[in-house]
Amino acid sequence: MAQPLKDLYSPLFFERLCKVLETCIPAFPKREFVHKVFTPDWADLELKQRTRRVTECLHCFLPNDFCEAVVQVVKIAKYYQTNKVEAYTFPLIFLPEYVELYGQNHFTESMHALEDITPLISAEFAIRPFIVRYPQKTLAQIKKWAKHENHHVRRLASEGCRPRLPWAMALPKFIEDPTPILPVLEALKKDNSEYVRKSVANNLNDISKDHPDIVLQIVKRWKGLSAETDWILKHASRTLLKRGEANALALHGFDPNVKSAVSQLSLENKNIKIGESTTFNFSVTNRQRKEVKLRIEYAITYLTSTSKSSRKVFQVSETSFASGQQIQFKRKQRFTDFTTRKHFPGKHKLEIIVNGKIKSSLLFTLMR
Repeated sequence: MAQPLKDLYSPLFFERLCKVLETCIPAFPKREFVHKVFTPDWADLELKQRTRRVTECLHCFLPNDFCEAVVQVVKIAKYYQTNKVEAYTFPLIFLPEYVELYGQNHFTESMHALEDITPLISAEFAIRPFIVRYPQKTLAQIKKWAKHENHHVRRLASEGCRPRLPWAMALPKFIEDPTPILPVLEALKKDNSEYVRKSVANNLNDISKDHPDIVLQIVKRWKGLSAETDWILKHASRTLLKRGEANALALHGFDPNVKSAVSQLSLENKNIKIGESTTFNFSVTNRQRKEVKLRIEYAITYLTSTSKSSRKVFQVSETSFASGQQIQFKRKQRFTDFTTRKHFPGKHKLEIIVNGKIKSSLLFTLMR
């Protein structure tokens, strides 16, 4: 089982952190700092709570004046960058969080600090309260970052203004009207960094959930500019494609009205215990008189704790089929509980989807 992210705040991490703090901050009281962090409730704290604890404890030992304190915070970040102290930098997210918590009344200093910190650990969460409090000033700063020489800073420009960034506060104004952030994405659509291009795609995917027409218009305008831009558009359209949105399918070369058939759908076991897995088989046939591109997916409609349903779509393949060609598929599906999904006993549905259309389905039962 993967190590919980909260365990990255390990004794070894704090040992290294204290050495950095002692180097960057004269006479830093490392023992007092560690004692303040590790109160009796530490073991019960989750990831965000542990991050907040470290941020607040660091604040206790820095100058009260934010403009003085943030100089030391940036110094810490640059030391980590220069000396490669940690192979995995995620626990250092308390550095941009420091700016988020204590820099709200110091816009200019905070923007400089986030620009300096983000090459070490992304400030995509920390920038969002500034967007809410100072929308025009922060958007102007983000547009400048989109032209920055450092790809981490350019990526912050896109990632920081995502309307529905996971794990972060939403940006209701951009959910309602994303047009103010479109120039940022336009500026980055040909970026030479895959890291930045992926962020552009994710931002557009966020927008597609509320404004599909805006994203479809962008697909039409950008399509064919380059292989890299086409990849952005495909990744940005993933929610629309999974929804079976006909215009999105057609723009990416999948005819939603194609003649196809699914046959021989079968489950290894129709009565499955929660925690176990099963396999299923099916065949797809192209019934057109020409070669066609088929996007093949399957969906599972899960039963929720309130006896309602929740549907999730999984991609199987995107393949060109010759006229009359039939291809067999076999997939394995696990029904193990995860943090993001819990399973409940009862009737569930499996559906096979071709170019956005349900072609075959069957019911199965989950049991405890």
